[in-house]
Amino acid sequence: MYKKILFIILLFPFLVTSAQVKTAKNLNYLGNDEVSNTLNIYYKNDSIKNKPVIIFIHGGSWSTGKKETYWWLGRNFARKGVVTVIINYPLAPNAGYEKMATDCASAVKWVQENIANYKGSGEKIFLMGHSAGAHLAELINADPKYFKNIGIKNPVKGVILNDPFGLDMYEYLTKAEKDDSYTNFLRTFTNDPANWKKGSPLTYVDNIKNPHLLFYGAKTYDAIKIQTPRLNQILKANHVPSEIVEVKGKSHVPMITQMIFGCNKLYAKIVSFVNE
Repeated sequence: MYKKILFIILLFPFLVTSAQVKTAKNLNYLGNDEVSNTLNIYYKNDSIKNKPVIIFIHGGSWSTGKKETYWWLGRNFARKGVVTVIINYPLAPNAGYEKMATDCASAVKWVQENIANYKGSGEKIFLMGHSAGAHLAELINADPKYFKNIGIKNPVKGVILNDPFGLDMYEYLTKAEKDDSYTNFLRTFTNDPANWKKGSPLTYVDNIKNPHLLFYGAKTYDAIKIQTPRLNQILKANHVPSEIVEVKGKSHVPMITQMIFGCNKLYAKIVSFVNE
């Protein structure tokens, strides 16, 4: 009985904060009937308004993944005072990178116009992505055509990339072993090397003006360990605020799954970044 009481006492603060987190699910950001164009919003049900907003774009090699997988990311950030939007987007082979990026940009536009209803600020929007999701986050941030084509200026205040894959797809697809993953990537980027360049965020790096927070795992893929520091170096050379963190002992998937735990050290870095 004593152990049960102690457990409840220790669990009580968690239960209270969980109760304060509200979720708005399956909102369609393009006004159609496509599940691939829906998003979930996580926010704390308190009196504070105009909170910073993180829009998270999931990974999955541009061909798998869904927003529901990352409910814990939304709840953890919401408990820490950050409104979190987790989006779906169309996947290969039904869509190429341009359609994916265009829809991600449209999701950002919807958030900018509607997030005040969920205690967030349309002027404090941050993009975050893991793996292929990080690629899409940086692509719509760096290539000006995506926001221009939907009629808005880039509203992104800062970018958080977690083990970003594909920052330079031209380099990767030119040099990588032609295995099953390579073939899968071509469904997104086609066989045309010109598309590999157009779909690479590093092609547009000189357009980037907003602050960046970059994470990569010490045991992740070589392309990520090469291209993430390169992005950081170019941003710094261009006098764009950028911080890079190598996370010891982590490979690619654990770079995001470690954040299941709200006490994970990446949260402190990210929350500080969006509140600066």
